[in-house]
Amino acid sequence: MYDKNIEKVLITKEEIEKRTSELAAEISRDYKGKKLIMICVLTGAMVFFADLIRKIEIPLEVDTIVASSYGAGMTTSGSVRISKDIKYDISGKSVILVEDIIDTGVTLKTLTQMLATRAPESLKVCSLLDKPSRRRVDFEGDYVGFKIPDEFVVGYGLDYAEQYRNLPEVCTLNPEGI
Repeated sequence: MYDKNIEKVLITKEEIEKRTSELAAEISRDYKGKKLIMICVLTGAMVFFADLIRKIEIPLEVDTIVASSYGAGMTTSGSVRISKDIKYDISGKSVILVEDIIDTGVTLKTLTQMLATRAPESLKVCSLLDKPSRRRVDFEGDYVGFKIPDEFVVGYGLDYAEQYRNLPEVCTLNPEGI
């Protein structure tokens, strides 16, 4: 194991690779012939985003946005701070916002409402993980990798205080060790 704070591997790198390929195939099929822009929510989604877009078999553009409601803690602050907006005009284009985890739904609801005002043809959300038991607002992802229990997870881009993003699988964090 990596260190005493990692409790267990929840999703293996092989499971992640297989599911990412499946999501990419769905997106490739659903958006064939459309002008697709994939927007990565930094920083947590960057590993998933990079793997996902390389498996998509249709032309696409990429952009990034930086939004956070966690900071360095294990619980959300409840307010979303956007520190870097997208650079492309998304009006009339198909947009997929790619996130690491749908937790409370607050960040993604805020981002999708904001982006919807910019008149995209369509706006969908793709997330590696979904933790429905933690929802504070009504929000569902359109393309979801894995539903997970209410445990704090790290790895494959997800962090605790900027640590553990480099783990190749999704692991649970032992809260007693922190």
